[in-house]
Amino acid sequence: MNIVVAIKHIPSIADDLPVKGNNVDFDSVDFVLNEFDEQSIEQAVLVKEAVGGTVTVVGVDVIGELDNVLHLALAKGADKAVKITGDDPAADSHQQAKWLAEAIKGLSPNIVFAGVQASNDLDGQIGPMIAAYLDMPYIGGVSSVEVSDHTATVNKEFAGGFGAKYSVSLPMVVGVQAASKPPRYAPISKVRQVAQMATIEKVAPSGGVSSGLSFKKMAPPVVTGHAEMIGGSSKEVAAKIVELLKSKGLA
Repeated sequence: MNIVVAIKHIPSIADDLPVKGNNVDFDSVDFVLNEFDEQSIEQAVLVKEAVGGTVTVVGVDVIGELDNVLHLALAKGADKAVKITGDDPAADSHQQAKWLAEAIKGLSPNIVFAGVQASNDLDGQIGPMIAAYLDMPYIGGVSSVEVSDHTATVNKEFAGGFGAKYSVSLPMVVGVQAASKPPRYAPISKVRQVAQMATIEKVAPSGGVSSGLSFKKMAPPVVTGHAEMIGGSSKEVAAKIVELLKSKGLA
């Protein structure tokens, strides 16, 4: 079973994101593996463990920080790593999907996993566009995958707590929302060991497309108000709230 996982490294949303020009100041933030791609890696490794095969992770290196994420993926059970040397922080989802599809096409995968969305944009376009470029069926919002022969059985989640089970002929692209099991932990020592020994294949980006969208401006949110913390006993707090409401003409 030839399994490919398309991954993305994103600015850590746990940190402040300083703005430079019309984008994030990428030199001032740490980059991490997209959380939904971590789920994809786990699901891919689970399929490999169940039916055999290899797992190849592929990502676009838009700012020269992808190696750390690829090493983490290898430490979590992937077998091979491929880096598309995009080196273009402004590359949108359409462009990255095209680069990924061209690189994945040469790997002749039986199944392709991708995070259902990325935490830094939440647009959920990479997986469907890869499927379109590869002319493969796509199912997103998936919470488990089982593979048998040339067929995959996937559980898809819908809003409102509903779900459905589908049987799909391979090859296909899967947008993973959550793996069948929580992602396995990779110790720092193992990641460092992988970094010293692993070989990352480099691929030049191929194909040019555009969504037709461009950033006009990016800036921190404008502060329009503030929160006032009220202290004291419950009776004192209640009295102050009533007084505040009266002063605003609301009581």
